[in-house]
Amino acid sequence: MNSEPGTRIETDSLGDVRVPADALYGAQTQRAVDNFPISGIRFPRRFIQAVGTVKAAAARANVSLDLMDGARGQAIADAAEKVRSGELDAQFPLDIFQTGSGTSTNMNANEVIARVAQEASGESVHPNDDVNMGQSSNDVIPTAMHVAARVAMHEELLPALEKLATSLEAKADEFDDVVKSGRTHLMDATPVRLGQEFGGYAAQVRKGIARVEAASEELAELALGGTATGTGINRPLAFPEAAIKEISAMTGIAFREAENHFEAQAAKDGYVAAAGALNTLAVSLMKIANDIRHLSSGPTSGLSEIQLPAIQPGSSIMPGKVNPVMSEAMMMVCARVMGNATTITVGGQHGNFELNVMMPVMAHAMLESIGSLAGACDAFRTRCLDGITADRDRARDLLLKNPSIATALNDEIGYDKASKVAKKAAAEKRSVRDVVLEMGLIPEDRIDEILDVRGMTEPGIPGRDA
Repeated sequence: MNSEPGTRIETDSLGDVRVPADALYGAQTQRAVDNFPISGIRFPRRFIQAVGTVKAAAARANVSLDLMDGARGQAIADAAEKVRSGELDAQFPLDIFQTGSGTSTNMNANEVIARVAQEASGESVHPNDDVNMGQSSNDVIPTAMHVAARVAMHEELLPALEKLATSLEAKADEFDDVVKSGRTHLMDATPVRLGQEFGGYAAQVRKGIARVEAASEELAELALGGTATGTGINRPLAFPEAAIKEISAMTGIAFREAENHFEAQAAKDGYVAAAGALNTLAVSLMKIANDIRHLSSGPTSGLSEIQLPAIQPGSSIMPGKVNPVMSEAMMMVCARVMGNATTITVGGQHGNFELNVMMPVMAHAMLESIGSLAGACDAFRTRCLDGITADRDRARDLLLKNPSIATALNDEIGYDKASKVAKKAAAEKRSVRDVVLEMGLIPEDRIDEILDVRGMTEPGIPGRDA
């Protein structure tokens, strides 16, 4: 095969391949470029960073175990650090829809690192024999999946959730004095405090944090050391421990060798569990965002119990219209995360015998979910939540017309009479207090004690329990 202008000839076990002259990768990467021109979606930065981390750790481990001379190992580690930093991202052109093991991307990294290391050091560096020493695509890619997701959770998502929970708790305190109508089935229900609603949202996020932390702990197990099928063939006995120790030091997050390498490579149950935690978090955030946009609906025809910051015009035709755009953005992110959870669930079912074969798309879906959730939480908090105010007069006006306040009468006059009061109040659009007095059901000197709406927001029997 003759080279063409702007190309060079590279060779692998299948023969010669034309590669762009300025590319740092080689024949196997180019074959994957040619074979998978599918979506244009590449692995995200977090994943390439994790691959660089694994390769640098492996090189240092091989040197420490006297499997590789120091100069070659240092050159490989230095080149892998460039992959880790993002300096070489342009050299990772592969589509995520490729071989299900991610072998193409592992070889992409091996080829790039080998070339950079060789040019920098003058040492002969082989992509397979040196950069991939003690490894296989089949344990490198699942290792990178776990490292990327766990690091992203700790550096992006968990801090964003902590700030969101803290802001919701602050709003719960701020709104504790606002007594308003509760709603069940979208219909009027017994009174609650706006602070209680926001406290419920904060508790959802706190539970979400705990779920993400538990999921992250599952991802602490790494497949590195299992090589081709989980048996560990062609890697020294001490290699996994040494390499994983380096990964932990480089990321500042503790990782450990998988308890069972067959499980770690053939199954992706930990990844599916982590996606489930993110899915649950998305359900929580969808509920919170949806509630907030409904509570702010109006300004004249909706609930309008809270006001959201006006951050942009809401219509190209209706002057002065402002929409709950941050809630809507959050809801769309949540929908995407739910879809990604389905992708990861389906992917997890394709651990055929000794290897899962849907790892690239699973990795992309996971990292997209983590990054989008973190970004959405920060944007929602700073552009919406922190600026929410309560319309106390509006909340009070709606509450006074709420027929469910009659629930507080059950102990005093019984359910049947209380039901008649509620129906009459609703039909005549009058307050429960006025109807009770008109019907002469309770002495006037007792009515305010029983119909104390603030008291209705706490456990106890109205008018009897202090």
